[in-house]
Amino acid sequence: MISIYLRQFSRTIHANLFSVNINLNNDRLQILRHQFACLQNKRTIKSTTQNDKLTDEQKKLIDGMIRVDQAGEIGANWIYKGQMFILGRDKKVGPVIQEMWDQEKHHLRTFDEMIPRYRVRPTLLRPIWEAVGFILGAGTALMGKEAAMACTEAVETVIGEHYNDQLRDLLHIENVDVEDLKKIIKEFRDDELHHLDTAVDYEARKAPLYSLLSTVIHNGCKAAIWITTRI
Repeated sequence: MISIYLRQFSRTIHANLFSVNINLNNDRLQILRHQFACLQNKRTIKSTTQNDKLTDEQKKLIDGMIRVDQAGEIGANWIYKGQMFILGRDKKVGPVIQEMWDQEKHHLRTFDEMIPRYRVRPTLLRPIWEAVGFILGAGTALMGKEAAMACTEAVETVIGEHYNDQLRDLLHIENVDVEDLKKIIKEFRDDELHHLDTAVDYEARKAPLYSLLSTVIHNGCKAAIWITTRI
């Protein structure tokens, strides 16, 4: 009889221990599920923040980019306008300048539309960049076709480098609007570099005082970018 009771007691103990073990495992499973859910929730929150909302610093960066890019396209448009004023009837370079100018018009229209879309304050110096651009374009064109192309080469070199710098700055920002901006900058960067190649093909480097002319225009464009980020 005693042995029977001992066996029953042993079975009861094992059953209870098994039940406790199951409950512990279930509790652990619930804890793991809860921890996993929390982790997923954190990831979702982080992803939403990255994709849907820009930080103040990122917004400031993008505002400056769009303001400078619009100003740059204003200047480029008026440079080509000045060149066409002098060389528009030239059968060799006139159509080439017009084609590049047409692309710049598209660039400017795009940034003009982006200013209100991104709620960016445009540059206060637009009339100045228009005047400077026209004088630069017409002035170099008066020096000859090669000088006009040297001007284009110098300007487009700076703009191409500038767009590349912007793409690097935007590389790690995940946002729908920023993705659109990246695509636009890439497209326009490629256009500007094509203009650069065209200018070289049309003997930009045979311009009188080529090195001096190129250096002055290059540094002037750099200064204009620096000023426009602030005004």
